[in-house]
Amino acid sequence: MKNQALQQWRVEDSKELYGIGNWGSGYFDISEAGEVVISPYGPGGPHVSIPEIISGIRERGYDMPVLLRVENILDARIANIHECFRKSIAELHYKGQYRGVFPIKVNQQQQVVEKIAQSGSKYHHGLEVGSKAELIAAVSLMRDPEACIVCNGYKDEEFIDLGLQTLRLGFNLFFVLEMPGELDLLLERCRALGVRPNIGVRAKLAVKAGGHWTDSGGERSTFGLSPAQIVDVLDRLKACDMLDCFRLLHYHLGSQISNIRDIRTGVMEGTRLYVGLIQEGAPMGYLDLGGGLAVDYDGSHTNYISSRNYSLSEYCTDVVEAIMSILDEENIDHPHIITESGRATVAYYSVLLFNVLDVSIVEEVQLPDTLPEDTPEPVRNLREVLASISLRNLQECYNDAIYYRDEMRQLFFTGMATLRQRTLSERFFWAIILRIAREKSKLKNVPRDLEDIDVSLADIYYGNFSVFQSLPDSWAIDQLFPIMPVHRLGEFPSRQGIISDITCDSDGRIDHFIDPQGHKSTLDLHPLRDGEEYYLGAFLVGAYQETLGDLHNLMGDTNVVSIRIDEDGGYEYVREIRGDSVADILAYVEYEPRRILEDLRITAEIAVRQGRISPSERYGIMQAFEDGLRGYTYFER
Repeated sequence: MKNQALQQWRVEDSKELYGIGNWGSGYFDISEAGEVVISPYGPGGPHVSIPEIISGIRERGYDMPVLLRVENILDARIANIHECFRKSIAELHYKGQYRGVFPIKVNQQQQVVEKIAQSGSKYHHGLEVGSKAELIAAVSLMRDPEACIVCNGYKDEEFIDLGLQTLRLGFNLFFVLEMPGELDLLLERCRALGVRPNIGVRAKLAVKAGGHWTDSGGERSTFGLSPAQIVDVLDRLKACDMLDCFRLLHYHLGSQISNIRDIRTGVMEGTRLYVGLIQEGAPMGYLDLGGGLAVDYDGSHTNYISSRNYSLSEYCTDVVEAIMSILDEENIDHPHIITESGRATVAYYSVLLFNVLDVSIVEEVQLPDTLPEDTPEPVRNLREVLASISLRNLQECYNDAIYYRDEMRQLFFTGMATLRQRTLSERFFWAIILRIAREKSKLKNVPRDLEDIDVSLADIYYGNFSVFQSLPDSWAIDQLFPIMPVHRLGEFPSRQGIISDITCDSDGRIDHFIDPQGHKSTLDLHPLRDGEEYYLGAFLVGAYQETLGDLHNLMGDTNVVSIRIDEDGGYEYVREIRGDSVADILAYVEYEPRRILEDLRITAEIAVRQGRISPSERYGIMQAFEDGLRGYTYFER
């Protein structure tokens, strides 16, 4: 790609470089104007420019960073999942129906769950809850009695009572037993309230899937019942004359399952357990496969951890076919299929947009022709290394440069070299590294020590956001998200960079980026222009990131803007949520803004009495702090 620097860079080159056609799933593309566009209706449909949206956001008084939500994409994701299952069910003559549910834990924001309940109503799309708070939220937003509400997680008496009252309201709710001891409490509350429940169990399967969340499955997984414990539940329900309440079998292999083989193996084991329950007399009727439908974050279409080696259509067909293959040979009725696809439902829905505040660049500097007489020996040696670099000795020169640099640092630490002498040594050192980086591109076989030398030379682009707040999985588990400029994509991206956020933490950086071969350590970016903003977007961030975000350095929630794109290509800003102010974020950690202002007033008044400031200056100081409390926690222009 870099060989094209001297040629006219084209939009098609940017499409290939950033892989947007692979991970964008038709929702994102690059226009002829070199701007990322959103196409919620897929390729060929109307599209809207992200830079145009950013302009509208700023005109409405919102600063970067902004979490942009595209409502149509959420509609499309729900429709795609249901239509693919319906197609597979029809083609394979499956007798049950598909009932999707969204796990609220994946994105608990009210407008997200509300939109899912609204968009999913035509498909009887339900919700999965794992706490009392999530259950109350679900019941307040659900209107469809045919949609499923699946209750997972630990359940105390109040949780169970809320679920039983929800059943009395006419909802199709299931209690999924996660631990053997839950059954006693459930039966006790059913007798007390006079309600017969829909009961399910979460099974611990023997199969385990690969990936970050592999411990969610397997026989030693945290949640679920072993086959022996499931049989105990059967016996207990038979003894209580409540076997007819046993309606659902659930399992969960894990999130982001990249290999279709793991999914199919899990379905077959789960279906065998389902058969056993039917043979024991339980009526059943629902088979809940849990989550796992992966998102192809890197666009490689492989079983790599940030990808998947199957399409949505293949997933649906394999699930339906695997269930049928076992149930038909046992002459057992086909159950309704439930999946708890959260990540695949909401990931595409949100884009984090942020501006770049500054950039730090390793540049060649003018080196002196002659050295002062008192120049330390390591500096003289570094100059000799620089003069001797050739293709044949790159590794040797690299090793020498490291040695003499460290030797010079030791002289400085012990007081035997001055600051200017150390600075001169660093300049020679980086000149050597820059020269080696240029020369190594001519080698057929690059020594291992030199493979990542470009990373040490990468520019640092300072983004106006917090990794810990907006992309916590990038920091915590090295999750790869597609990140790219959203404009200037008709220009050659001549710089290699990493991204640092504005927290004062060395972990607040992103130095792993998507690549067809797995990942790369730098991102192709454009040089900044004086007086112009440079905008980047982190895509596919709708799952988990908002809920998991923390308050590192007291950086709060970003501004949120939701848009809806019309079929004629127009669009509207349908909802705006202003991000946390400084006062909001201080209140979260138990400061009282009014108390803060009063304490500041006292301090300022003392300064007046001591003659350090005038009363009018005190007014200006207090006004500055009051404005600061009302301000955005991120950098404001």
